[in-house]
Amino acid sequence: MSLSEQLQEHKETLILAAEQDDRERLDQWLPELRAADLSEILEEMAEDDGDLPTVLKLLDCLPLERRANVLGYLPGEVQVEIAEAMSDEVLLSVLEEMGSDERADLFNLLGEDRKEVLLRRMARQEREDLKRLASYEEGTAGAIMTSDYVAIPSGMTVSQAMMRVRQTAPDAETVYQLYIVEPEGKLTGTLSLRQLMVARPGAQVDDLMIKDVISVPVDEEQEEVARLVARYDMLAVPVIDHDERLVGIVTHDDAMDVAEEEATEDFHKGMSIGQLEDGVSRVPIWSLYRKRVTWLVLLVFANLFSGAGIAYFEDTIAAQVVLVFFLPLLIGSGGNAGAQAATLTVRGMATGDVGVKDWGKLLGRELLVAGALGLTMALAVAPIGVMRGGEAVAMVVAASMVTIVLFGSLLGMCLPFLLNRVGWDPATASAPLVTTLIDASGVVIYFTIATAVLTGL
Repeated sequence: MSLSEQLQEHKETLILAAEQDDRERLDQWLPELRAADLSEILEEMAEDDGDLPTVLKLLDCLPLERRANVLGYLPGEVQVEIAEAMSDEVLLSVLEEMGSDERADLFNLLGEDRKEVLLRRMARQEREDLKRLASYEEGTAGAIMTSDYVAIPSGMTVSQAMMRVRQTAPDAETVYQLYIVEPEGKLTGTLSLRQLMVARPGAQVDDLMIKDVISVPVDEEQEEVARLVARYDMLAVPVIDHDERLVGIVTHDDAMDVAEEEATEDFHKGMSIGQLEDGVSRVPIWSLYRKRVTWLVLLVFANLFSGAGIAYFEDTIAAQVVLVFFLPLLIGSGGNAGAQAATLTVRGMATGDVGVKDWGKLLGRELLVAGALGLTMALAVAPIGVMRGGEAVAMVVAASMVTIVLFGSLLGMCLPFLLNRVGWDPATASAPLVTTLIDASGVVIYFTIATAVLTGL
């Protein structure tokens, strides 16, 4: 049985038990489900079935800590629906059990009146921490970091540090990486739990710590943070403020969520779709239409240049109607080659594999590769040209294939760099945009070569 089938079976069982108010059965089934799986079931119940009362009843059956954990896996709009249905006391208790980063995310989604009520009821330290985390700009390291980490004051011995770990571990996001800080909070080093456990009890942590710490500023873009975590295989990366004080950490799982989010955004841009506020299955139809229509309309008018090119060469086409047979083949090949080159370049720039400084090197490589591709495709299509229109037409088709593929590939490779230079997202150099540009230019290239060759003959 697949995972989706198992979850559907669990969902039906939970709904039936909740409707019958069978607490014994719920107490038996709920602990067997992982938090991520249970959250998926509850999300489907809340969104597809619109059964929020049952969702609330199931959440009430969970211990407070597990309830907060499950809530953290749910999408933002579902979290808000559930939070609005909770009393202030219950919501406050759940927020206190959530991780600091998840707590700040949910807090930012609530209405201003609800925020004020909750802040007034919080302890001073929790209130200040929540306000600080909620204040960071979306898309930065500060917005995705957590303040639940283990910090060890400089000057401690190993045995003192172990005692500190035991005291703070229950509330920490991760205990495998420890951070050494000076009294004013400045980050001076890092230490793994393994290093601490195998060291002599009387040794100084300052002598054991790694002083060359990889860290990120609080206003660093989240995409760069995720790239850094992946590059150095880090469990967590410390986040520092402008005074180099440790203010939080971004854990590996949060960084991977960011990487998935950024990759999804790039895929959407790669097909000329605006950034969606939610998953494609949950975004409103009007919003989905609005995100897609702008570029499609613009590209419709851009395609008029292809028609204008064809109209300009009406005499050539009338004299050699067979040329029309090869037109879709040629501009399609150029568009495909250009889209490939653009995709490779955009992804390379997104992962940090290539930068503006590599433009010249990539241009030379693309020139060789595109030339070889064009020649190969020209050889493949030339026999069809001979059969359909004779040697002269075959010569035109072959020469056009090489030129169009070469032009399309170079355009697809260079366009992301050009957009990046003017401050636009390179992912905007999408397959539809590149294909549209190459369609128009391919028509001109093809019929220009045809006019020159066939008129001469």
